Amino acid sequence: MTIPNHVTPEVLDGLLKGVENAEDLFGQDGLLKQLSKGLIERMLEGEMTAHLGYGKYESAGRNSGNSRNGYRSKTLKSELGQMQIAIPRDREGSYAPLLIPNGSQHLAGLGEKVIGLYARGMSTRDIQDQLHELYGVELSPAQVSAITDSVLEETRAWQERPLDALYPIVYFDALVAKVRDNGQVINKAVHVVLGINIEGEKDVLGLWISENEGAKFWLQVLTDLKNRGVQDIFIACVDGLKGFPEAIEAVFPMTQVQLAWST
Repeated sequence: MTIPNHVTPEVLDGLLKGVENAEDLFGQDGLLKQLSKGLIERMLEGEMTAHLGYGKYESAGRNSGNSRNGYRSKTLKSELGQMQIAIPRDREGSYAPLLIPNGSQHLAGLGEKVIGLYARGMSTRDIQDQLHELYGVELSPAQVSAITDSVLEETRAWQERPLDALYPIVYFDALVAKVRDNGQVINKAVHVVLGINIEGEKDVLGLWISENEGAKFWLQVLTDLKNRGVQDIFIACVDGLKGFPEAIEAVFPMTQVQLAWST
């Protein structure tokens, strides 16, 4: 079997260009499902690294007695719908996935757990808590570290990637998602910024999660966009949130604000 395509920053860029509304993000074929698949496969790669004691392509694996041996496919069911997961194999056949035990096919609450991993900053303790809630298994700190290392680099690369200097139109909106935090299900605001570049192509410039939507947090988002290379926005489409136009003017003073945009 060929090595599966993980959700790399390049793949995400292509996926995000078609995101226009909440359904595109959270629907049955939405971005969250793609992120979930990518995160699960990354976590399984981290498990295999912990099982073998060395990472993929590392020289420490030479003549170690065991090595990676391709992948097998498994269908999982969740509230996001069915997804095909590529599970790594080892030559000895001694690797047994902890995150997706043999015989397990259903992952309840997958969507909110994935959002939770982003919202809580993905510390080792938080990863342990979230994965225990999701999979019902206890992972060692070493296993969690291997999983975290395999995921963080990719997600940070996308969230911090350089942006174009100019976007003729940028849409700003916040969606409410339920996230389990410290044993309680609470609402969090997922701030979505959708840009239209000079070629007329759509590109989600980033996702930011906070306790609630507010002009002060949007100011942080705008500052992040500028730090990542955005120099000018012709038209910013926003809702009627108080203080939002002023926040835009503080960072992009030449931008024209278009009010009352809705998905």
